[in-house]
Amino acid sequence: MGKTKKFLALILGLVMCLSCLAGCGNNNADGGDAAAEKTLVVSATGFENKFSPFFGASADDMDVADFTTLYMMYSDRVANPVLNGIEGETRSYNGTDYTYYGPADITVTENANGTVFYDMKMREDLKFSDGTPIDIDDFIFSLYVLLDPTYDGSTTMYSTPIQGLEAYRSGMDTLFNLLVKAGADNTDFTLWDEATQTAFWADLNQAGEKFAQEIVDYCVAAGYAEEGNVAAAAEAWAFAGLPADATAADFFARMCEDYAWDLATLSSTESAGSGLTDLMEDYAAYSHGVQTGESAANITGIQRTGDYSVRIVAEELDATMIYQMGQPIAPLHYYGDEAQYDYENNKFGFPKGDLSIIRDKTTKPLGAGPYMFKEAANGVVYLEANPNYYLGEAKTKFVNMIETKEADMLNGLTTGTVDIATPSYTTELRNQITELNGGDDSFDGKVITTKLIDYRGYGYIGICADNVKVGDDAGSDASKALRKAFGTVLAAYRAEGVDSYYGDTASIINYPISNTSWAAPQITDDGYTVAYSVDVEGNPIYTADMTTEQKYEAALNAALGYFEAAGYTVADGKVTAAPQGAKLEYTVNIGANGNGDHPTFLILKNAADAFAKIGITLTVNDIAVTADLFASYQTGVAEMWCAAWQSSNDPDMFQLYHSTGSTNYYRVLDEDLDTLIMDARQSTDQSYRKGLYKAAMEIIMDWGVEIPVYQRSDAYVVSTERVDVNSLPTDMTPYWNWKSELYNIVVK
Repeated sequence: MGKTKKFLALILGLVMCLSCLAGCGNNNADGGDAAAEKTLVVSATGFENKFSPFFGASADDMDVADFTTLYMMYSDRVANPVLNGIEGETRSYNGTDYTYYGPADITVTENANGTVFYDMKMREDLKFSDGTPIDIDDFIFSLYVLLDPTYDGSTTMYSTPIQGLEAYRSGMDTLFNLLVKAGADNTDFTLWDEATQTAFWADLNQAGEKFAQEIVDYCVAAGYAEEGNVAAAAEAWAFAGLPADATAADFFARMCEDYAWDLATLSSTESAGSGLTDLMEDYAAYSHGVQTGESAANITGIQRTGDYSVRIVAEELDATMIYQMGQPIAPLHYYGDEAQYDYENNKFGFPKGDLSIIRDKTTKPLGAGPYMFKEAANGVVYLEANPNYYLGEAKTKFVNMIETKEADMLNGLTTGTVDIATPSYTTELRNQITELNGGDDSFDGKVITTKLIDYRGYGYIGICADNVKVGDDAGSDASKALRKAFGTVLAAYRAEGVDSYYGDTASIINYPISNTSWAAPQITDDGYTVAYSVDVEGNPIYTADMTTEQKYEAALNAALGYFEAAGYTVADGKVTAAPQGAKLEYTVNIGANGNGDHPTFLILKNAADAFAKIGITLTVNDIAVTADLFASYQTGVAEMWCAAWQSSNDPDMFQLYHSTGSTNYYRVLDEDLDTLIMDARQSTDQSYRKGLYKAAMEIIMDWGVEIPVYQRSDAYVVSTERVDVNSLPTDMTPYWNWKSELYNIVVK
């Protein structure tokens, strides 16, 4: 579902797969044996056939891009950048030393005037898979593609403080954007003619109808609307109010209106399958740039310093920018036009504002990764080992990536059609694997080997401060106490709920951050506390000798104290009246498919039963349509909700918790929190930043707007019979898995 795509894209900062395919451990840097003439088959959810490192978007498409592309920088098992890639860096993880390699050395220099230099020096023996030597111009070309004013891919390097970047991108916009801004009734034809405008709107409208119809078809197939009932489908998709005889065109018009014609966001958020521009018949005709004002000829902060070196100058320190150095080294001779490259004369391999020659290669990638793209057909992507890979030729000659339904993954492993799969891991799946392994419940079965790693994210319960408050001040002590009353009881029931759903494959977390992050507080850290475990006076709610039932009772008593502090009337162990602006009944939304299928559902039900004992009604609203759940809290309507965040390499909190953050659905407005978040952005000292983030998380918890719930596991299941499981990387993490060492995997 389209909104699921948006949901997964709401991350805690920059999302980049910088650890994928970095050299580590026993590498073949000095050359290795020729690849064995065997094939490794891995599952994929589905391809969109956008395999370019510039324009790939879906996870499976980006896997293809990563397997065939060399990036300037990679990260280690805990997402720390590898800056000395040429000689390699040895780092300890879980008691074992691992050496990480990359194609370049990177030096970061913080200057007295506030600017920052990122100096990159590449190896001089690199080659693309077609044998063409690599030099720094390939990387500079790649940077200019990503920073072009018309670039519309998923990489966000254009948002960084590179010197001269704003001047380079200004004074130009895509014809598409200009036509949309002008509107269908525009009469100013200075920048385009009337025929172009007429053709554009005809194309966009037919694409919009198809886009809306895909949503309708999805809703009908899911049982949310009757065949042909566009209005009902629109309502299920959180666009209520269309007339009963509404058409797909009406539905699309409504979406455009609600999104204020921000079609890029509309497409990424609402898609039920296809992107809006993918449905246009001639999108390429409108994707080029149009000069609208003055624009710099180059980016002054990208400075070629040698045939194999470049300096990037940032105007200020940004802790997340180091990850932007891990951009693709894409072949200028393939994706661009060598005749149009002349660094000294501000020519960078393509006409500024026209990425058409790069887009033309989107379905057929070429690079310097461990594998070469050969073909994509009938839901299968065929790869072959790259003999020029800088860490040595891969140990398995062929890799086939095959679209596989989740229900078919285990069967594929047992019948021999799949060697590695990534199903959703639950207690039910584990039981199925145990049965297939002849009753062996270990992770090292004779038929299937299971590798568990922590999911790069966490589940939580959110509370909107604007909707759960006392009086008009969401940040008052009384409002915070009200939310802590709910947080205290909900937190008490976390263990039972999570254990019943995930068993031992998930754990309770106590801070609003994934345990996979280096910034996550550890239980051994000074000041570590269990979430919502103190009463209104700051005293511990629980003692070590309490039974589970005693803990539940203690949490409920503590909640009464918080309600009283919030201004509620409490008598004889019951809440009898609410203060102005507050209520005796609140609702929490959860997307449990309408049947309670969610790890947090039992937590909510048990907490609701407990609240009922003291006169508070907590209504659990199980929403069958996930889109409705997302819309409820993203639009600020929900009082409470259950969801999960996906995190990235850097724990930057701006997007989620800063007062101006785009996904601050909690409505936290706290100057001290804003200061901590911004201070953490202005340092690269992890120890210092970790302390700032700890303080920031304590403010978030003090506001009572988030109850951290669980850290679950992801699973990779491998055919023990066909794959040498000893060739898989050890100590896999969310940032380092089998894909990171694909070139080392051996098929028996």
